[in-house]
Formats: sequence, structure tokens, C-alpha cells
Amino acid sequence: MTQSNTSRQGTSRRVTVVRSSFIASGRGGGQGGASRFFGGPKSRTLGLAGLAAERERAKARLKEIEDSLGVESRKDLADLRREDHPDTDDPLLDAFTMQNDDGDGNWEDEPEAGEEAAALAIRDLLGVRFPGASRAYKDGRTWRQRLQNFDDNWKIVLPDICKAYLQWRYGTPAPKDPEILPATEEFQVLDIYSTATTATITRDRSLIEDLVLHGYLGTAPLHPSLAISFKTLELFRLLRTFKASFSTEAFTKLLCYVYYIPYRRFYRKAIADAFDIYLVILRDVKAQVMSALGRDSDEWRAKNACPACANKLLGEEPPTFDRMVVMDGNNSLKRVLASGGRATADLRLFKDDYFLPRDFVDSFANEVKSRQLPRKPVLAENPHDIEEPGQESEDDEVPDGEGEGDPTDGAEALGSCATNWKAAAADEKKRMWSIYDESGIFASACRHGLILWIADMVRSGELAKYGIAMTAKTNRVLKGKNMHGYDIGCEFLFTIYRSSIGDDFRASGSSFCVNSFHGYSHSYKCQVKYHPNRIVGMGLEDLETMERIFSASNQLASVTRYASPYRRRMLIALYFEHWDDEKYANLGQMLYNNYRQALEIIKEKTPVMQEALQALSLTEEDVHRFEAEEAEYFTNLRDEDPEDLRDILYVEALRELREASEELKDTSARYYDRAARAAEAADAAKAGVTFLTPTSGPTSYDSDLSATRKLETRRRYLRDRVDRLSADVTEIEVRLGIDTRWQPTDEKYVNATKYIATRAYQQALGRLQRLVIQRLFELHKMNLAQTGYKARTYIAKNLQRRCKAIRAAVKAYNTTAGALDPPREPLDWNKASHYNFIEEFHLLADTRNDLRDKPWTTPAVREVMRLSQRVARAHEEIKNVHRELRRVHTWVRDEQELFKAVLDDLKDTNHALHGAVLDYWRRRSVLNTRSMAYVRATYELPEFSGDREPGVRDGPSLLPLHLQGRASMAVSSVDAEVRGTVGDDESNDALLGDDDEADDEMTSLIEYVQNVML
Repeated sequence: MTQSNTSRQGTSRRVTVVRSSFIASGRGGGQGGASRFFGGPKSRTLGLAGLAAERERAKARLKEIEDSLGVESRKDLADLRREDHPDTDDPLLDAFTMQNDDGDGNWEDEPEAGEEAAALAIRDLLGVRFPGASRAYKDGRTWRQRLQNFDDNWKIVLPDICKAYLQWRYGTPAPKDPEILPATEEFQVLDIYSTATTATITRDRSLIEDLVLHGYLGTAPLHPSLAISFKTLELFRLLRTFKASFSTEAFTKLLCYVYYIPYRRFYRKAIADAFDIYLVILRDVKAQVMSALGRDSDEWRAKNACPACANKLLGEEPPTFDRMVVMDGNNSLKRVLASGGRATADLRLFKDDYFLPRDFVDSFANEVKSRQLPRKPVLAENPHDIEEPGQESEDDEVPDGEGEGDPTDGAEALGSCATNWKAAAADEKKRMWSIYDESGIFASACRHGLILWIADMVRSGELAKYGIAMTAKTNRVLKGKNMHGYDIGCEFLFTIYRSSIGDDFRASGSSFCVNSFHGYSHSYKCQVKYHPNRIVGMGLEDLETMERIFSASNQLASVTRYASPYRRRMLIALYFEHWDDEKYANLGQMLYNNYRQALEIIKEKTPVMQEALQALSLTEEDVHRFEAEEAEYFTNLRDEDPEDLRDILYVEALRELREASEELKDTSARYYDRAARAAEAADAAKAGVTFLTPTSGPTSYDSDLSATRKLETRRRYLRDRVDRLSADVTEIEVRLGIDTRWQPTDEKYVNATKYIATRAYQQALGRLQRLVIQRLFELHKMNLAQTGYKARTYIAKNLQRRCKAIRAAVKAYNTTAGALDPPREPLDWNKASHYNFIEEFHLLADTRNDLRDKPWTTPAVREVMRLSQRVARAHEEIKNVHRELRRVHTWVRDEQELFKAVLDDLKDTNHALHGAVLDYWRRRSVLNTRSMAYVRATYELPEFSGDREPGVRDGPSLLPLHLQGRASMAVSSVDAEVRGTVGDDESNDALLGDDDEADDEMTSLIEYVQNVML
């Protein structure tokens, strides 16, 4: 702003006063920043009157500084000014000293401030005398030191500002010192709701506390020059809660737009620092609330966050599995490592009960050693092998560092499931660049979607140690017989058995299985034992919870990729806290939907199954017997007989020897024929015989000579090859103990020839199986939400190539199938591209006709078996929902009594936490209201056959010990306090009609595959 004063004589004098500004956050310099937040350096032009006023202000400031100096400092200042030393005689002081000459009161001289303090005071004094002087201060500290000092200063004041926040937020009266007269001060503030740039702050405490008591948080702990309103920070928290990808930079640009100022990076830094401290304050308040509720014990959240899993009741029907736990890894939440091997400057550690400590995870490192995919020996070239376009060789695989194994390396032998999983993981490892420090997360959750624990995957892929650590934590904390769902659970189970926790895991009765959707890509031999549809007690649970979680949490990737370790973990924890709240609110809805789905399956599938049984003259006992026979067959199914492989090796060597011998005989005959004709021509030339020109065209002596030499070279090569093959055949005969060489008419030779044809058929079938499974994986990735455009384009191109390769593989399969005795029926492309085709691979692979007389191999019987399993799982889901509905109902009732007792106790004692606990209960009541709406809706279903009354908790009471006497009190007062949370006129139908579109989108793929399988 420019002002000017013009003298009456028409002349004017102007001077521009420039005041420099610093970063508003104060994080770099430690003093708290700028005199102004908006616009950087400020200047104004003064006239004569303005200059006079400026001189008076400078004199007042000079006197203030001089009065604050000690005696020695005043003498030093006088020496600099070349003035006499000031008179320090004080008659009052002399009188006081004379009255104490009796020695009763002895004074101890307090040392003056050091030379550094005096120098700083003199520097400020000179700056006031010469306001136009320019001075630059060079901070010699490193960035890490400045951040550490900044954090240490915040730790000192955090307890006080947390108390002040409770006083401001919930209206708790603050104690005041009657001897201190409050003063007011104008302070630079930022408030998106009022767009004010200054606020009047009443001063009676430290500046940072006074700001908090007025609803503002300073951007520096000691001497802030800018404060941001709590309402603004809360708005940012809510935006980030409901839109995880919303960044600090985006919010800062929004504020700059509202304030009509250009965006600058140090604005973002100031808001980011303040937001960090705001979250720390909220976490401290929540910790106090949880302590008041008696929920501050170790692992309380993991044990009790999901009442459907944890709130066991007296007299309830025991479940098959105490809990169903899912786990998986995800590489979206990576964090880029500092370039050049530099260490991060932000050394803060984010501690939260979501994350497993790194040292705990690393304690299971190297229990499983890395094992590469073995190269299979090729007995003979397969003419029907189709090399897929763009296929990469095994040489391109990048093994994990440190020699640590993946989840499949603990098994004795690699099965087909492990081989396929390794192949898919190898493609990820090729893209796991070394620029990342944390390369993703490995997480676990209950079947209802509430997070249990998270572990950072550090500079590695999905190693075995993460799954072992997660299983060890679950087994130790949750105890009981648990079912763990993992996409490679069939192989990881044996890894667990061979780990350090194997004995404890066996003793608990827990087990592993595969997820429903991932399970369809496993071999049918694996599905018979490990697929959820085949496991008694699983109900309709698909165990694909982690896929839904990661599909949503991928939104965090854009804001965590370049964050510090502290902020990355903070944002992840902030996201999953809100995720758990949403899943808790949706417990009733999930159980309601599962119950209706089970009723629908029973209603629709049972009549169809009964009609099919009647048409096939079967009973349900027959179907169960068929299932047992099928499981036994695939359990005992083994690979090729080693004796057959030896016969194949010998017969193929004989074939090669015979083919090479025949070719040598033919080549030698042609060579000798050409040599004989050349000799006849030479004899005729000597006798003077003239040959006529050939009618077929001109001849060339050079070309004839070249052809003859080629035949000679080929003949020598074949002769050497026959010698080598003869030696190989002889060696095989000696090793196998064969006295007489087999002939093509011998029975063993004929049988081996048939087996070679069968083996070619098996290889073509295996090739087709691998391609279909890869297509299934890619279709799954293609349908995941938040998959980037480049990734979708890459997958789409791969799918196009994969479909062409599948068509070629089908053609090769039909060729080899026709060569069998008897020939197999050809495959159609439409059938091969269907997911049901995966379970038929093992049936098609039966070339010994061991299944020829098995009724359960026919398509009609197999369809009845699938229907029977689906109906059985639906009946199990009915029982599971009955049990979990009652648990949720009981939990909501007990929690209401808990809050009633705690709130009454806090209110009676006028505790500062009363407002915070009441606020927490109001929001918790909204979640409980939504769940109970669906619980009551389930009770009202005509087909409902469970208990509609809450039960009694089997275990310790939710109430703290000192409040258990209040448990029988009425809850009406709490209802009155929270009545405004949900309107009385809001019906259950309105809540039931609030569909979650995001949940529908994430579950559509699973439902589609389940329908296909039926």
C-alpha cells in the first residue's frame, strides 16, 4: 500500500521502507517465519509525517531494547557509541542493601547472559538504529538438523496444546492466573470459512496455547508468525478422508484461489507441517478417549474391532472356524528412495497399531530360501509347441535379493499352482525397480473387511517372511482355529509347516485355503481340497476381501509415492481408520445381503438339484460319495511314471539313430551316383566322345562341383552323427540292462510309441491350460478399479496376443488328440475360452482310461455335484449369519451401556474428556444405527429362523472395572444427548435404500465368476 504526504510548498519527500519476510512455516529457521503470509516482501512509501512517525517508533523500540540490557551489555554498547558509561546507582537498591547489612539475607549474583546473547541484542539494536540496513543470516545447520529441532520443539509443547485444544473444542473452561492481565494482539491467520487475514488473540499464556484457545494452530512451535484455523485443517482432513488422492498441494491451491493470491511452494509446506501436528493432536485426543472407555490395552483394536468376529456369546452354536482371515500383498503404495543413496531428512517415526514393526517381520527372514523354477528336460522337440508373441525366457527372471524365498518356496516340491504363481510374480519383479524403498504393503483383514495388520514390503517383492509374520501375529493374538485365505494358500500352508511357527500353527488347528476367484486359476486338483466352495463351514465367503481393499486403497498411491516414511505411514493409517469405520457401519448390510443371497440360492437351486437327482436316479448320499471319490482320486494323482520316461528316452534315441541311418544311406547313394556319372564323363572325354547339349537346359561345371562337395560334407556329418547316436543307444542299453535292441515290431517299442503320442497330447494340453490361466489372471487385473490407463492398454494388447496363442494351442491340441488311439474329440474355441474348462484339464489328461467307469466324470453328474456344494455352502451361510447378527446386536447394546456409564462418570467429575467422548459416541451412534437398521430388516424377513434377541458376551465385560456398577442403569440420558444424530422420522427403509455403488462395482467381478461356475 502506498501513501504520500505533500508539503504546503508543493514539494514532497518520499522514502520506501522494505521489510523482508521469511517462510511462513518457520520449520527451516526455527523462529516461525514471516511477518506476512501473503505476498512475500512488503514495501510502503512514506511522506514527511510518515517519516516522523517511523522515527518515533524506532526511538521507542531503541529504548525498549536498551532497558532490557544488563549492566555489562550497556557498558559494551556505550563503548561502541564512544559514550560515557551509564550511571547505575539506584538509591532504592542502596537502601535495600543497607537494610540487609546484618547478613541475614545473602544475594547470589545471577550471571549475565553470555557474549552470544549480548551480541544478538546489540545486533538487533543496531538494526533498529539503521532500519535500512540489509542483513543476511546464514544457517549452518543441515536440513535434517533443522527438522529434528523443529520436531523436538513440537514435542515440548504438544501436551499443553492438546489440553488447550480440548478446552477450545469442547468448551471446557480454562484456568486463568489472576495476577496476569490479559493483553490482545493481532495475528496473521488463515481461515477458509471467513477468508480473514488477521485475528485478535487474547494473550495470557504462551503464544502457541493462546492461538489454540482461539481455534488456530500455529505453523511453528515457538515463535509462529502464521496460524491456520482448526476448521480449515478439519476440512482438509475430511477431504482427504473421503478422497484419498486429494493432495496437500491441491488444497493449498484451493486456499490461494480463495484468498486471491498466487500459489507458492512454501505455502504448501506451511499447511503440510500444520496438518501433521493437527493429526497428532487428534490422535492424542482419541487415545485419551479410548483410555477412558477401557480400550487402550495391547492389540485391543485387532481383537475387538469387528464384533461379528470377536463378540462371542454364551450358548451360541460354535462355528467351524473361529475367524476367517484374508491376507495378500499389494505393490501400489510404493515410496521412492532418495536419489544418490541419500538418507531422508525426516527422521520421525510413525507408531500405530496397524503396522507390524520391521524388526518383527525381519525375524522371520531367511527361514525360506529362494528356489528358482526348474528347467524341464526336453526329450524331443515338440512340433506343436507354439511360442507366444512377446514371450520372455526364464533367463530374464530377476530373483529376489538376499536369497529370501517367496511364499511357495517352503514346499517340498513345486506344484503347478506354485509354478504359475512364480511365473506371474516374476513379471512383477522385473518391474520392481531399485528406486523404491517401501515397495508396497502386505496386509491382513477379517472376512468382513476390517483391517488387522499391515507390514511394509521393503525393497522386495512378496517374500515368505511377510506371510509368516502375519500368520504368527494372528496365531498369537487372535488364537483359536482360524482359516486363512491367500491366493497361494495351497502351497503357503506347507511353507508355514516348515517355518518356526509350524508347531504352534498345527496345534491351533488353523489352515490355509485359496481365494474364490484366484482359486479358479489353480489346478482342479488344488481346487478339490483348497477352494472355499469345497471346504465345509466356509459358507458363501469368497475370501477376496483384500482385492476389494486394495482396489480402493490404490487411490493413495499418488500422494504416498514421494512422501517421507513418516507421512506415508500416517496417510495409510488415516485411510484405513476411515475404511474400518465404513466397514463397521456396513456390518449389518453385509450380513443382510449374505442372508438374502443364501436364501435365494436355496430357493432356486434346491428344486433344480432335486430334479436332476431324480432324472439320474441318484440320491444325495451318492453325490457325497462321488465328492469323496473325486477328492481321493486327485489326492493320489501322480506325475509320469519314471519307467515310462526311461522307455521314451530309449525309443526316441532309437528313432533318431534309425532316421540318421536312413538319411546317411540316402545321402551316400546320391553321392556315389553323382561321383559315378562324373567318372563316366571323364572317361568319355579321354576317348574323344562328344556329348550332345542336354534338352533340359545348360549345365554348369561349377554348380555340379559345388553340389558334389555338399553331398560329401553332409555324408561325413551324418556318418559322425550315426556313430555318436550308436554310442548313446549302446550306453542307454547298458544302463537299462537291455540285452537285445528293440525293434519297431516289439511290444515294448509299440507301447512306448503310443505313450510318446500320448505325451505330445499331454504337452499340448498343458500348454493350453497355461494360456487359459494366464488369460484369467489378466482378465482379473483388467477389471480391477483404479488400474491405470497404461496398464490397461498393456493388458489389453497381451490379451489379444493371448487369444491368438490360445487359438493356435487349440489347433495343436486337436492335432495331437486325433493321433491318439482311440482319438479324442476335438475342442472348440468357445469351450476353451470358458472358465469351466479349467476344471476339465485333469479329466482330459486321463489317457489311461482310469476314469472311464467313474460316474462322477460325466458332465451331468458333475453339474449336480456343483449344485449340491453350492446349496450346502448356502445353508452354512445361514448359520453363520444367525450367529454374527446376534453378536452385532449384542455388541451395539453393550456399547450403548458402556458409553452411558462413561459419560455419566465424566460428567459427574466435570472431566475435560466429557465433550470428546460424547463427540466420539455421536459418530459411533450413527454407525450403530445403520448396522441395527439392517439387523432389524434381517429379523423381519419371512424366512428368518434365528434368534432375534441379543445374548450375553462370553468374556470380560466391555465396562472398565470402576464403572461396572453403572451397567444396569438406563440409557435414556445417552439417547437424549445423541438424539440429534439420527432423526426420529428417519425410517429403516431409507437406510436400507442407501446402496454403496463402490461396493457393487468391486464385487461385480466375483459375482460374475461365481455365476459362471454354476
